[in-house]
Amino acid sequence: MPTTSNTTLPPNTAPDVLALDEGEHRHFLNHLATTKVDAGESGSMAAIEFVAPKGFGPPLHAHDDEDELMIVLNGEIAFQTGDDEQIGTAGSTVYLPHGVPHTFQVLSESARFTTVTARLHGAPLFGRFVAELGDDLTNPVTPAPIEIAPAAVAESGARHGITILGPPPPPLD
Repeated sequence: MPTTSNTTLPPNTAPDVLALDEGEHRHFLNHLATTKVDAGESGSMAAIEFVAPKGFGPPLHAHDDEDELMIVLNGEIAFQTGDDEQIGTAGSTVYLPHGVPHTFQVLSESARFTTVTARLHGAPLFGRFVAELGDDLTNPVTPAPIEIAPAAVAESGARHGITILGPPPPPLD
């Protein structure tokens, strides 16, 4: 049997388990974002779970200093990374290295996916981007869509190491 010590762990090193729908909920660019892990200033990682409706897709963008891993929990998502296009379904994992332009679009009626970002130098920025642009929610429900200001998204992205390179994918027919 493992033994424990009385050593106090540094911030953000103690394990934490969050169940489905637990975390900090936000209405973020017309979908539900639930922050599961935000390592803050002392860490290098963030994990955010998203529930997005059919047709949702972020603008074409690249993370300057964060690698991104997306895990499709349910639904179907079309991914574009550089010149490569692929479809991800439940159980798919997509690696999006920093500096590579990418976007995606939800093809199914909705999709649930987790995004994990790891910053190469310093604290993670993607979680701060979501917090800045998102509106806090008390319940994990997908909010009604609102008008999105592309300039505000680009400005916030620039502050958080994300370069917006183009519009979201065109709407589905």
